[in-house]
Amino acid sequence: MQSASPVINGLSVDVEDWFQVGAFETVIERDSWEGLKTRVERNCDAILTLFDDAGVKGTFFTLGWVAERHPALIRRIVAQGHEIASHGWDHQRVFRMNRASFAQDLAISRRAIEDAAGVAVTGYRAPSFSIDARTPWAHEELAAQGYVYSSSVAPIAHDHYGWREAPRFAFHPLARRDLVEIPVTTAMFAGRRLAAGGGGFFRVLPYAFSRWAIRQVNAEGRPAVFYFHPWEVDPEQPRVEDAPLRSRFRHYTNIDVMAAKLRRLVRDFAWGRMDAIAARETRSAVALAA
Repeated sequence: MQSASPVINGLSVDVEDWFQVGAFETVIERDSWEGLKTRVERNCDAILTLFDDAGVKGTFFTLGWVAERHPALIRRIVAQGHEIASHGWDHQRVFRMNRASFAQDLAISRRAIEDAAGVAVTGYRAPSFSIDARTPWAHEELAAQGYVYSSSVAPIAHDHYGWREAPRFAFHPLARRDLVEIPVTTAMFAGRRLAAGGGGFFRVLPYAFSRWAIRQVNAEGRPAVFYFHPWEVDPEQPRVEDAPLRSRFRHYTNIDVMAAKLRRLVRDFAWGRMDAIAARETRSAVALAA
């Protein structure tokens, strides 16, 4: 049953394969990727079916590496009315690059995605929400390359990422530029920000937590920004047994129930593409304090 809230929330998929995740970056070398069996196409097709059954549209933030190897998948996503946006080339975190290498990453990934999709790419999400206080040049480069919006900031403290001082909702990171940053969702409890935008938090915590968090954000008159990954709906994916215990816990916990939780989520709230969210949110976005 649809929520009574009129707020349209942002539904997004970070398109990467099971071996490309940050949790496994210390045990699976990039040089080995070509020899591993990909599952991203079958998993994205399952997501497309789930979205179609619910009558919702979303944004697929896609690695250029994936787009180059699975162009037919990218065309199917576009043909079904979803937005294609960039997730960088090969899931390299932005704070591990400098401006020149980031600029190159943006350019080659955008070219691969647009060649596959046949449409322009105007949105970007950094791998692992890795735009933060360490990367003051990142938004400058996104604006220079003509991106309209970014959804690359997690306004929390986390052991892998986070920009705790960033605004919770949409903001303009650059003076006199139209680029809008749309952070992933956080909820407030006892004066503290809680991560509530999806991914592992959605899988591990009870569904009631996400429902409460989205309702709280919508009650503030703002859209929630929700994300997940294709590998999160794939209980049959290979197991990386030599990964650290914490990484395995984060990656595999509740994968077997993820699809059912998603089906409930997309029916309980109103959802739309991130480019549409960006167009609406830019009017209420605050300027980032210098």
